[in-house]
Amino acid sequence: MSNTLKKLTLALISATALLAHAGDKLGSYSPVTDARLQNPEPGNWLMYRGNYNGWGYSPLEKINSKNVKKLILAWSSATGVTEGHQAPPIVNNGYMYVTTPNAQVIALNAVTGQEIWRYKKDIPADLLMLHNTNRGVALYGDKVFVATVDSHLIALDAVTGKVVWDATVGDVKALSYITLAPLAAKGKILVGSSGGETGVRGFVAAFDATSGKEAWRTYMTAAPGEPGGDTWPGNSHKQGGASVWITGTYDSATNIAYWGTGNPAPWPTEGRVGDNLYSTSVVALEVDSGKIKGYHQYHHNDAWDWDEVSAPILMDTEINGKKVRGAVHAGRNGYLWMLDRQTNGKIDFVNGLPYVHNDVFTSINKKTGRPSYDESKKPGMGKAVTFCPSLWGGKDWPPEAWNPKTKLFYIPANNHLCSELPKADEITYKKGDLYIGYPIDGVLGSLRYEGGKKPNSIGELQAWDLNTGKMAWVHKFDRAIWAPLLTTGGNLLFTGGTNDRIFRAFDATNGKVLWEYNMPSGVTAVPSSYEVAGVQYIAVQAGWGIDAQRMQSGVDALDGSVTSVPQGGTIMVFKLEK
Repeated sequence: MSNTLKKLTLALISATALLAHAGDKLGSYSPVTDARLQNPEPGNWLMYRGNYNGWGYSPLEKINSKNVKKLILAWSSATGVTEGHQAPPIVNNGYMYVTTPNAQVIALNAVTGQEIWRYKKDIPADLLMLHNTNRGVALYGDKVFVATVDSHLIALDAVTGKVVWDATVGDVKALSYITLAPLAAKGKILVGSSGGETGVRGFVAAFDATSGKEAWRTYMTAAPGEPGGDTWPGNSHKQGGASVWITGTYDSATNIAYWGTGNPAPWPTEGRVGDNLYSTSVVALEVDSGKIKGYHQYHHNDAWDWDEVSAPILMDTEINGKKVRGAVHAGRNGYLWMLDRQTNGKIDFVNGLPYVHNDVFTSINKKTGRPSYDESKKPGMGKAVTFCPSLWGGKDWPPEAWNPKTKLFYIPANNHLCSELPKADEITYKKGDLYIGYPIDGVLGSLRYEGGKKPNSIGELQAWDLNTGKMAWVHKFDRAIWAPLLTTGGNLLFTGGTNDRIFRAFDATNGKVLWEYNMPSGVTAVPSSYEVAGVQYIAVQAGWGIDAQRMQSGVDALDGSVTSVPQGGTIMVFKLEK
């Protein structure tokens, strides 16, 4: 045997030994039960936002505001995929699962970063994809569940990555697709549909976790004869949009899941006069049956593309001195909505406050929360209109966070950004085509500055005291942010989201920047935290693209500049220096 061949053989043996050693450290896989999901261990990150309530909170406190300056990179791993990475690292007793654009699933050793297996679905080559992102997996039993851009829900063996079952969810020929992380509850896996810009009728559907058989499907546009059916003229509900493309939150005590819904379709309102229920709403669904138990519509007859797809964060707290079973949401329409969820599913309005500039709402009904509009700010046929906030909203899909220790609600906001939409076009629905009503270049180039002058700040990381209805602190950026949040028991708030590629840690009490790290790409993914063998880690994916880049291009067009943010996904994991 030649020396070269001997060296290659030894290298192969060494690599195999390392892989085996990494696998040995993991031990056996711990099945994920309903009990574990209802009370997740502090050391694990078992679902999209860490718990069913959607807090984006880790109780871990070994990494804290006093020692976070000692945070160093533990390991990193390139995903081999470009475009926007948005999924959190999901961790179960040392097993990590992340997804990438086009719904690849990568399983890794959470301590070493060693890849265990990778699943890659074949996506139709001719598929028109408005968003090829994926926002993560769900864990249940001994399976990993991922939803795909070609509208499938797939169950994978958590240890081997082999496909257990594959269920078709929506009509891919109509451009129905899925970007959210599934929600696992009571033996069911729940998903929602994207496709409001192609006239797909939004829905939430539940599938049996063992067999993959569909259990129920509930549409988010009400049909004639149903409650709310009279809010859609004729058959306009059939292509009415109201997408569901962010994971719901879940109250296990009442067995009710809360889902945010998107804009109605098409954007011009002339052909769909009415409230258009249940678009731009939070909808309460019974998990066993899919029955709608309650709702709150944040704004009716939407004309601004203000999707309200982020599910409300659930917490028991005080608002205006009154104890409530809170359901709180920072709306794309620029208002902070404080709601009270009843045990029967009914949702009551408590308070609504602007957290960024909104020039469309003239008032909010103090009893119902229904806004009144300045009709001159409503886009449509025959008129060009400028309105604030922009169609990207005061906050787009990036999730807020709640810290039960600080009792502050955190919002990743963009302020002083508006949109100017041209006169809407006449539009007829055609399956598989865009169903917007505006030229796509006019939509993407719609950004304007409030007052016509570039402000000193755009992005704002805000902390709110819900009881007083006042902002506790704000950190202002001289650029836009696209920033999912993580807060911890160590009095920290982590986020990225800026075009400078910096991942930051803030003091959760006062907003002071305590730590910064230059990432290989912009961070628009959801961070998470976990612990293995007594060591706490902070994990996030870097990987700029999709809507963050589209919004950046709009800002560049305003400024007459070009901002280049490197692409390419990398899983980045941090720990304290010894």
